[in-house]
Amino acid sequence: MNHDTFIVPPGKKISLKKDYNPAYKDNYHQKSDAVAKLQAGIKKLAEYQDILYAQNTYALLVIFQAMDAAGKDSTIKHVMSGVNPQGCQVFSFIVPSAEELDHDYLWRTAKALPERGRIGIFNRSYYEEVLAVRVHPEILRKQQLPHFPNDNQLWKQRFAEINNFEKYLVNNGIIILKFFLNVSKEEQKKRFLKRIELPEKHWKFSLSDVHARSFWNDYMEAYEDVFKHTSTAWAPWYIIPADRKWFTRLVVADIICTKLKELNLQYPRVSEEHKEQLLLAKAMLEQEDLN
Repeated sequence: MNHDTFIVPPGKKISLKKDYNPAYKDNYHQKSDAVAKLQAGIKKLAEYQDILYAQNTYALLVIFQAMDAAGKDSTIKHVMSGVNPQGCQVFSFIVPSAEELDHDYLWRTAKALPERGRIGIFNRSYYEEVLAVRVHPEILRKQQLPHFPNDNQLWKQRFAEINNFEKYLVNNGIIILKFFLNVSKEEQKKRFLKRIELPEKHWKFSLSDVHARSFWNDYMEAYEDVFKHTSTAWAPWYIIPADRKWFTRLVVADIICTKLKELNLQYPRVSEEHKEQLLLAKAMLEQEDLN
């Protein structure tokens, strides 16, 4: 699959409405075709993760951002269904606690970064600090900042800080994949109504979801500015069509597998001394009397 279609070129001003179709499905005409390829991708991802864990050199940080009901939870659930839980961790970032507000805005995510050999997943992330905080400035007032630069200067400052932070992580072996699940406003409405109609979905819905929907255009504008300023050569943004969940999952899995393949992961090589110890252990086991 060609991933260039989904990448935001660094520094480019894009329009989510004009440039990216939430219903795009490439050449997949039927869901069954995509599901079969997804299963192959899940199997391959499990193989790469095993080597990543054994090599213990790189870590992979996967960031998901989206409007509500875009399918972040289900994408994580399906794409990661084959990996070893010991090598994977998921963090969801909601409203900051009092303790978190007493720290810098990157603190709570920085302490949740994956160790070498692991895949870390952020369901929302530090990007909320230039998205939700920007759309709802009342949040900013709770952050106890020593001074408030004018709005444009503040966001430019945070964009630069985030880019530097991500460059630092990549330089230290933490590879970053950033996915925006691009759901249409119409599809979001359908999914909200389904959550209201189905009792087993009630727990996933609150009135605040509808309230956030009323700021849709503000969020789209904020996202477009984020993509322009923080899609970089070392950590580009991928805009993934999200109106068809089966295609969303396929693309995310394919991009993750491709990135892991590019790392040229290898199982650790053992020394000649270790090989001799293995042969000795084998001989001892074969000669063992089980009686």
